[in-house]
Amino acid sequence: MAGNVIPLHEASPGGAATVRLPGPFRMWRGATLPEVQLACETWGTLNAARDNAVLLFTGLSPGPHAASSSENPAPGWWEYMIGPGRPIDTRRWFVVCVNSLGSCFGTTGPASIDPRTHEPYRLDFPELAVEDIAASAHAALAAYGIGHLRAAVGASLGGMAALAYAMQFPDALDDLVCISAATRATPFAIAMRSLQREVIRSDPAWQGGYYPPGKGPREGLRLARKLGLMSYRSAVEWQQRFGRERVKTPVEAGAPFGVEFEIEAYLEHNAQKFADSFDANAYLYLSRAMDRFDAAEHGGTVEAGLARIRARRTLVIGVETDFLFPMQQQEEIAAGLYAAGRSVSFVPLASIHGHDAFLVDRERFAPVIERFFDAD
Repeated sequence: MAGNVIPLHEASPGGAATVRLPGPFRMWRGATLPEVQLACETWGTLNAARDNAVLLFTGLSPGPHAASSSENPAPGWWEYMIGPGRPIDTRRWFVVCVNSLGSCFGTTGPASIDPRTHEPYRLDFPELAVEDIAASAHAALAAYGIGHLRAAVGASLGGMAALAYAMQFPDALDDLVCISAATRATPFAIAMRSLQREVIRSDPAWQGGYYPPGKGPREGLRLARKLGLMSYRSAVEWQQRFGRERVKTPVEAGAPFGVEFEIEAYLEHNAQKFADSFDANAYLYLSRAMDRFDAAEHGGTVEAGLARIRARRTLVIGVETDFLFPMQQQEEIAAGLYAAGRSVSFVPLASIHGHDAFLVDRERFAPVIERFFDAD
């Protein structure tokens, strides 16, 4: 049974929707969720053959609003990439972006109500795996009547989810686009995320994970986000963008050791926005899922896991200044697929923007993605 799609706006082939999956959802590590709903957005039109669908996975923090539409004209997190005449051209492709299972933008996660207790799951939410994100997206596609993808696309956590999708459902897609991802996390990435989780858990407002709705550890989230931002961009970019410029207007007037430099103001502004919009427990679950992801769970070794992928074509993109998901991890993905006899293109990009380059470096990313989809 495919589940059902509940449109959030009247009658368009695309737009925002909630997908309710049928029956209990069995998770990768053995637990079961009694019910699951996923927030989705779509762009373009599914053709009669239902063979033009492109699935887009998100990073850790975004919701499903990847691009603007007539229903929601606000710019999306990948605005330059998706739409008519853009690299993923919605005159040709039906793009589906699914908010990750475990997140907090209308998708079932730790902040959702457990139907068995009528209270938020909080830390009673089962252990989340990247494979669960992939499997729930696969089930959501069935609700749209899509059994086979033209392509799965993802960056960062989304790139891990795209890999997990291709390993779990090797016959369900033609092409794979994997950006700044990994077959498993490096010790540095694990250490960084571990510190972010500790900062959140150290906030008294976390209350052991059982904080009241809307009253979570905001300060912990704010500081964790600052640490995250420091790992998402590069020192080269910040030197060029901020240098040692001082703020023109005091951010914390009269506060000792307050914000003085532009880079501090940038971190503070973005961290405040994030702390007001994201659930702390969702952050903890998604962060730990990234640490525990390991392609070797799909065959005993990373090489065996990658060999499960049978995509007709794969595009792997890495960024030279990305130290959170460094270039050698992208090379490992490409080399593993090549060794398994797959058709793979590896594109290293000399962007100064670090791990988040795919979000902002249109000049370098757009032509690469556009060539890949145009060559189809």
